[in-house]
Amino acid sequence: MNTKISILFYGKKAKTTTDNLLPIYLRVTINGKRFEASTHRYIAPGKWSVEAGRVKGSTEEARRINAYLDLLRSKVYAYQQELLLEGRPVTAEALRDKWLGVEEKPVMLLEVFEKHNGQAEQLVGKDFAPGTLERYRTSLLHTRSFIRWKYKAEDIDVRELDFAFISDYEFWLKSVRGCAHNTTMKYLGNFKKVIHICLKSGWLLRDPFLGFKMSKKEVVRAFLSKEELQKMAAREFGMERLSQVRDIFLFSCFTGLAYADVQKLKRSEIVTGPDRGMWVCTSRQKTDTVSRIPLLPTALAILEKYDGHPQCLNQDRVLPVLSNQKMNAYLKEIADLCGIDKPLTFHIARHTFATTVTLSNGVPIESVSRMLGHTNIKTTQHYAKILDQKVSDDMRSLKDKIKL
Repeated sequence: MNTKISILFYGKKAKTTTDNLLPIYLRVTINGKRFEASTHRYIAPGKWSVEAGRVKGSTEEARRINAYLDLLRSKVYAYQQELLLEGRPVTAEALRDKWLGVEEKPVMLLEVFEKHNGQAEQLVGKDFAPGTLERYRTSLLHTRSFIRWKYKAEDIDVRELDFAFISDYEFWLKSVRGCAHNTTMKYLGNFKKVIHICLKSGWLLRDPFLGFKMSKKEVVRAFLSKEELQKMAAREFGMERLSQVRDIFLFSCFTGLAYADVQKLKRSEIVTGPDRGMWVCTSRQKTDTVSRIPLLPTALAILEKYDGHPQCLNQDRVLPVLSNQKMNAYLKEIADLCGIDKPLTFHIARHTFATTVTLSNGVPIESVSRMLGHTNIKTTQHYAKILDQKVSDDMRSLKDKIKL
C-alpha cells in the first residue's frame, strides 16, 4: 500500500514564550492523519520563514537550528523505514509511538489462535459444528508443537510469519507428525483461517500463504460391491457381538449415516415421510446439516430386530452401537470371515451407500448429496468419479437406444 507522508516545521504562535520567542513544532501527516511534537527549539518570530519552514538567513543560529530540523526530518524517515522492515503498517499512530519511544506489544500467533478457538467454542451449534471446533483445537496443538520444534519457543510474533514458515510447517506435519498429504492440507486450511484474521486486523501486511499450493490429491475411496454386501448379509456368525456389529454396519450401508450419527440416532428421529414410509430425520454431528433419508427394507428390518434391545430402551437409541474403536476392530474380523479383502472400517459403509446402493442404481447425485448431508455437491461428486461400472452400464444403455 502506498503511504503518503509529509513533514512540516512551523512556529506555534499559541505557545509563544513570555520573552516573545516562537516554539518550533514538527508536524507529520500520513494518509490524512497527523501527529505533532515539539522540537524544543525557539526563534524570534521575525526570523522564521513560514513558507520554507526554516529559520531565515545564514547566521550561526540559523545554520544550527536548520541543521537540527534536517536531522529530525531524517529521523522521521528512518522510523518509517523501521516500520516497513518490521512488516508493520506505516501510520501516524505507529510513527508517533516510535518518536515517543513507546514499545508496541507484539501480537502473538498462538494467542490469536486461542482467542479464535474460544469464540468458536461459544458458537458451537450456531456457526460451528462440534467436529469443526475439534479440528481447530487439534490444529492449534500442532501449531504449538511446530513452533517449539522450529523456534524453541512457546509462541512467536505474527510478523515473523512468511512463506518459509508455511513451507516448514508443511514439512513438519508430513515428516515429524507423519500426516498424509490431504490431512496436512486440512490442518494448513485451519491455520489459514487464523492468518486471515491477522491480515484483516492489520497485524500482517503480506499473506504468508501467497504462492503456496493448497491442492489436495485425489483419493480412491474404498466401498463394498453388491456381491460383498450380499455375502456379509448372508453370513451366519457364532458370536452375537459380530452379528450385532455387522447389522449396524449394514444399516449405515443402506442409510449413509456416519458412525457418530448412527450412534446418537434416537427413536424420535424415525418419522413418517411424505410417501407414508419410514424416514430418518436427523442432524449430522459433523456439519449440523439435516439428513432426511427414506429407509430401505434392509434398514427397516434391522431397526425392527433391535426394537426391544435393552441398551436401546435404556439410552433411547435406535441401535446398540459400541465404541468406534471396538466397531472397527470387529469389522476387521468380519471382513476376514466373509472373505472381503478390504481394510474394512465403519466409514466404508457411508461410501458404500453413496456408490453401490444409490449412485450405481441411478439415484440422482443431487438426491444422494442431500441424504448424505453434504453442504457442497462437489463432495458427493468424488464418489461418482470412481463408478466405472455405472459409466459402462449407462453407455451400454445409450448404445441400445441409438441402434439404427
